[in-house]
Amino acid sequence: MHARGRRVLAGSLACCVVLVSAAGWSAHLALGVRDHLQASRDALTHLRAVMSARDLDRIAVTLADAHRHAAEARRLTAGPDWSLLTHLPVVGDGATTVRGLAESAAEVTEVLTAVQRAGTSVLTTGGRASDDARQVLDGLRAADPVLQEAAARITRARDRLVATPASTGVASVDQARVTALHLLDRLHGMVSGAATATALIPPMLGADGPRRYFLAFQTNAEARGTGGLVGAFGILEAHHGKISITGLSANTGIGRSPRPVTDHGPAFRARYGPGAARLLSVSNLSPHFPYAAETWTGLWERQHGRRLDGAIAIDPVGLSYLLGFTGPVTGPGRERVTAANVVDLTERAAYARFPDPAERKRYLVGIARAVSGRLPGSMADPAQVLPVLKPLIEERRLQVWSRRAAEQRRLAATALGGVLPRAPGPYAALVVNNSAGGKLDYYLNRSVEYALGPCKDGRRPTTVRIRLTNDVPRSDLPGYVTGRLDSPERAHRAGSNLLWVSLYAGAGAKLAAARIDDRQVAVLREFERSHPVYSTLLELAPRQSRTMTFDLVEPASGAAPVVPVQPLARPQRTSVTIAPGACAS
Repeated sequence: MHARGRRVLAGSLACCVVLVSAAGWSAHLALGVRDHLQASRDALTHLRAVMSARDLDRIAVTLADAHRHAAEARRLTAGPDWSLLTHLPVVGDGATTVRGLAESAAEVTEVLTAVQRAGTSVLTTGGRASDDARQVLDGLRAADPVLQEAAARITRARDRLVATPASTGVASVDQARVTALHLLDRLHGMVSGAATATALIPPMLGADGPRRYFLAFQTNAEARGTGGLVGAFGILEAHHGKISITGLSANTGIGRSPRPVTDHGPAFRARYGPGAARLLSVSNLSPHFPYAAETWTGLWERQHGRRLDGAIAIDPVGLSYLLGFTGPVTGPGRERVTAANVVDLTERAAYARFPDPAERKRYLVGIARAVSGRLPGSMADPAQVLPVLKPLIEERRLQVWSRRAAEQRRLAATALGGVLPRAPGPYAALVVNNSAGGKLDYYLNRSVEYALGPCKDGRRPTTVRIRLTNDVPRSDLPGYVTGRLDSPERAHRAGSNLLWVSLYAGAGAKLAAARIDDRQVAVLREFERSHPVYSTLLELAPRQSRTMTFDLVEPASGAAPVVPVQPLARPQRTSVTIAPGACAS
């Protein structure tokens, strides 16, 4: 063999030895990274169970374990050996994405540790005494910058991971990247929500001076866009975190205004009429809570001549959640009111028990007063309050509006604000308003099926199927419950109901056809806050079910479908199906 050939062969063999050695070391290194990432993931999975038990010490230990493993995975992937792997053919993309996963895991566990420390400080500040309220507010303010920075760091971690290869040729790595991005999105939402809370709660609860809010008690037995008819109201006062509720009254305590107290624009006036800004009973026909809140405060201020800082609404289901942590209260006539019976008492039993409307309203106000009286002493313990707030807010049982623009902007970005959003994307919201004047919506069952077809040429077909059932019992009900104020001169079957049913579709959606019980019908088309709204009156006989179907053509969108649920007495069954095939975002 020629000398030149021997030198080439020797060089080739040397390269092979180096590559084999590198491959062995790379495999060892990769296994170490994998093991640490797996251990970190297992610790974070265990964290959910520990958080459910609200064991603060175990939360800290579990987070420390997750961060230790994630930090080691980041160290291993940050060195020159791993950097070499990212430049090799075949494995380079996978190594780059794994390094991104390790960086994200380390960053997130650091963030969670900081959040945990801030949260522990707040949760251990207060006790059961209302004197601790000022300390709780101070603790929330101290946690605010920590949470703001945490949200920013999560955003940066997500952006770095997005920049890594999505298709590496290794299915497990690709799936891990998708899962991590999804978890980062969820975590950002939770931390951002907590940051919003720490920014809003202190000033709104009077840390900087007294605040006064219109407090509406909505009754879902007579549906309105924001939930239900305002059956009673009061004024919630907050100062340095201490809460008191005064001026509790039935809805008859606010009279009709001779002129509108606010102006929500021509589209609102055309859809809801002039009375919606003059009369409490029809003030919340729109599902957009700020409209109702501005009207409520305007009506009260016109009558009392004093300024309010905002408005709050709660319903009987929300009261049941509050009673779950305050414990039972003693209502009118020494009656025991609990989380288990408050909805039935206020939305069904009261109507059967008190034929006289004035007597019934006094009873309902008495329950509101009993629950309200228990709240101030319970609100100073964040560890008890925070778990209750989650379903209250997510189900829109509690809605809040602030007159201060900066606070309202932050509220509007959360479920607490009860805002009808203007953002584009797939959207289907069923909203019912009682048009009969009775109290039969306590028995209303609802289901919404939203089926999204494939995207083509910038459009996609969708179908929204709504099923409503008047599940009124066969037993006799009080005339006040079954009465038909819409047409009292006509004979109606006892227990029949009349609903103004509206479908709020996504911006840019067009209606192709509407059917009721498989028969094509014409529906009214209007607009509210960028949404096309398709509405019709629907008569429901006792125990009758009716189905409305809307065939739509919507703009193509990769955004997740949004199907908000109107907070009524009974939960809504909701299903969303999406045809295979990606749509551009």
